[in-house]
Amino acid sequence: MGLGILKDGKWLSEREQEDAEGKFIRPSTTFHNQITADGASGFKAEAGRYYLYISWACPWACRTAIMRQLKGLQDIVGISVVSPEIHDNGWEFADEPGCIPDTVNGADYLWQIYLKADPNYSGRVTVPVLWDTQTNTIVNNESREIMRMFDTEFHHLAQNNVNFYPENLQKMIDETIDSIYQPINNGVYRAGFATKQAAYNQAVTELFDALEHWEKVLGEQRYLCGEQITEADWCMFTTLYRFDPVYYVHFKCNLRRIVDYPNLWNYLKDLYQQPGVKQTCNLDHIKRHYYRSHPKVNPTRIVPKGPMIDYDAPHDRDRLFAK
Repeated sequence: MGLGILKDGKWLSEREQEDAEGKFIRPSTTFHNQITADGASGFKAEAGRYYLYISWACPWACRTAIMRQLKGLQDIVGISVVSPEIHDNGWEFADEPGCIPDTVNGADYLWQIYLKADPNYSGRVTVPVLWDTQTNTIVNNESREIMRMFDTEFHHLAQNNVNFYPENLQKMIDETIDSIYQPINNGVYRAGFATKQAAYNQAVTELFDALEHWEKVLGEQRYLCGEQITEADWCMFTTLYRFDPVYYVHFKCNLRRIVDYPNLWNYLKDLYQQPGVKQTCNLDHIKRHYYRSHPKVNPTRIVPKGPMIDYDAPHDRDRLFAK
C-alpha cells in the first residue's frame, strides 16, 4: 500500500523496492532542471513563478521547506502540503490539519502533477516537487538541488540575508552532504526496509558507525563544517529529528537513541531552536506517515503515543564558541 509508481503514464499502487539480497533500493530522482538568478538556464528565479509541493513527514521534502523558511522565501515561492498518510493512490491532497491544498493545479493526488509535466512519465512519485507555473512543468524533484537553488539562486529575492553555502566552505559542505547521505539519511531506510537479515545488519552497522563518527566531530566543533550552520546541517537535521520518534522503533535502528549521544542530542536541539525551524517540524504528520503508511513494516498501523522528547530543552552548544 502506498509505495506506488507510474509506468508509461499509468498509476500502479505497488512496486518492488528491494533487490535479491533484501537491500532497499532507492531509485534516482528524474527532474533536474536548474533555476538560476539570471535565467540563463531557461528558468529564472522570480517571485510568484514557482510552487513547492512537500510533505511535513518526509525528511527530504522538509530540507527544502526549512531552506524556504530560513531564507525568507515564503512570499516568493508558494507551497502545498500533502496528507501524511500514503494509501493506494500515493501522496494525496487533503483538507486536514497541517495540509495545504494544491491551489495551482487543483490535483487530488501528487501523481497527477507528474503526469501534467509528462503524460507518459515512468518512475517514482516523490516529494519535494518544484513546479514552474509559467511553463507548467516540474523543474526539479531532487531535494538537495532545490535546497541549493533556494539558498543561492533565490538569494537576491530572499527576505533574510543568510547564506548556508559560503564560498570558503563549499567543498567541505558538498563532501559532508555526500558522506552522510548513504549511511545516515538513506541508512535509516536501508535498515527499515531491508527484507533479509544480512542487509539489515550491514545497514544498521554503517548507520551507527557514522553516528559515532559525527558524535566525535561535534565534540570539537559546533556544526558539521565548523563554526557556522550550513546546508549540510539541515541535511543531517531532518534525519536526526525523526530518529527517536520513528526510526529507532519503526525501522529497528535501536542500538542507541539520539538522546543517548550527548553531542548529537545537543546539536539537534540547537538546530531545532534556530528561529523558524520548528514551524517546519510536525511530529503528528511524521508519526502518522511512518506508522500508518508502511503495513509491511507495521501491519497493525498503530501509531505509538511516545516518546516524549523536549526539543526546546536547553542545549550546551554555546560552549563551542560558534559565530
